[in-house]
Amino acid sequence: MTDTSREYAAALDADDPLASLRDAFVRDDPELIYLDGNSLGRLPKTTAERIASVVRDEWGADLIRSWSHWADVPYRVGDLIGETLLGAAGGQVIVSDSTTVNLYKLAVAALDARRGRNVIVTDDDNFPTDRYVLEGLAAQRGLELRVLHTDIDEGLDLGALREAVGPDTALVSLSHVAYRSGALLDLAAVTEIVHEAGALVLWDLCHSAGSVPVRLDASGADLAVGCTYKYLNGGPGSPAFLYVRKELQDLRQPIWGWFGQRDQFAMGPAYDPAPGIGRFLVGTPPITAIAAVEEGVRLLAEAGIGRLRAKGQALTGYLIDLAAVWLPDLALATPADPKRRGSHVALRHPEAWRMAQAMIADRVIPDYRTPDRLRLGPAPISTSFTEVWDGLDRLRTIVADRAYERFSSEPARVT
Repeated sequence: MTDTSREYAAALDADDPLASLRDAFVRDDPELIYLDGNSLGRLPKTTAERIASVVRDEWGADLIRSWSHWADVPYRVGDLIGETLLGAAGGQVIVSDSTTVNLYKLAVAALDARRGRNVIVTDDDNFPTDRYVLEGLAAQRGLELRVLHTDIDEGLDLGALREAVGPDTALVSLSHVAYRSGALLDLAAVTEIVHEAGALVLWDLCHSAGSVPVRLDASGADLAVGCTYKYLNGGPGSPAFLYVRKELQDLRQPIWGWFGQRDQFAMGPAYDPAPGIGRFLVGTPPITAIAAVEEGVRLLAEAGIGRLRAKGQALTGYLIDLAAVWLPDLALATPADPKRRGSHVALRHPEAWRMAQAMIADRVIPDYRTPDRLRLGPAPISTSFTEVWDGLDRLRTIVADRAYERFSSEPARVT
């Protein structure tokens, strides 16, 4: 029997080992309930001063002399992300470019390493930018893009994946946690299936990094990308990261920039890629933005990925339990098994768009995803159980009063 009292939520908060870390984030509006941490993480209080210090002291006072330590920043923060959140030993993760650009770089490198194979495999519920990049590469190279159908609530069936890969497969690219439903793939099992076919696997970790243990090294994963503005709290548009397994770092990525050059300041006439993970850099790193990423990741490192995962499972489980009692007309569109989901939950209803608008008007920030999903992302490091209770309580009032009906339907899209 679910205890739906607010006192129970408060008791859960009192027992939360991560409770003190909530105070590390900016909260200007105490009445605002933020349930969209899987789209944009909250601002750590230390970030503004860290950015100010980089601008004032490192840029303003030291000027170009700061490059003596700035050049190491993408490597240092990459190692921090890899070692604390991704199960990746040092020298395999670097902060660079956007997720889309990184996906392109690694996908091209993988395809070049599997010449003679003509199939790329992904699924129809993969994040749009991933599908678009792969579609473009297939079109440019005359390859087949094999798109598997996925249950958008439960995730990809591994049997279908096993049937889809074979000696013609060059690359399989999938999301570890589905952006719509939060369905979690078994990273090790998928990697094994792909490797049995002799192909390489490229993971999108955008919705798992910082909330779910990833264990890249232990699984034998080949390549991965991920953003830093969701659970890593790096800020809007913050640079992404990429992972290349040590044994694959002789791959040559397609964008040859001067920061990926072996002897950068020799200004030589030809490109000679740097050894190791550095060859996957391109242009000048955004130092101020990476500093913001480092502040967010330090908080996650303090929390520990094990505790973050436990809290995420508890938060989403609690949310699902409350929704089952209070919101029977909203169907669960996320795996019920906590081991099979990440740290966000989707609820299905034909009026999900208008419900989301009504929640925003009532100072609760959710998200909406097509075709009819209300997506709720309580971030383990910054969301309390009481916030989940308050957010669901306001939503049940909106639904009971049909308050969403005063909002317009989802805006028409240009087709």
